[in-house]
Amino acid sequence: MTTAPSIILTRLDVQRLEQLIDRLGDEFPGVEALQAELDRAEDVVGHDEVPAGVVTMNSSVHCREESSGKDYHLTLVYPKDANADEGKISILAPVGSALLGLQVGQHIDWPAPGGKTLKLELLSVEGQPKDGGAFPL
Repeated sequence: MTTAPSIILTRLDVQRLEQLIDRLGDEFPGVEALQAELDRAEDVVGHDEVPAGVVTMNSSVHCREESSGKDYHLTLVYPKDANADEGKISILAPVGSALLGLQVGQHIDWPAPGGKTLKLELLSVEGQPKDGGAFPL
């Protein structure tokens, strides 16, 4: 078993995600994993202070699956905006909560269908909300 990497979160993301958890309740799929990620954050910073290479809500990222070399371009979104065909991954999906707060160069384990675990490396954060000044819910 691998140790989860340290993560950095923004205060705005933590506040909004805690509100989402409160609305959905503990029994909703993915809420428990998301709460675990929020609880293990080592740094919580202002949305204008987050380093460029950190995944925040509504960030677009480039990841690579290590064993196959397959690249993924994903955007981490709130559940209402999720659309797998467009690469918009819900924060409540296993890969979504695992990506939150990750920094470029770090790895995560991604639970895949059939019980297989894929290892993803975060290659780049292609855009954060702070780049465009918008912080959509």
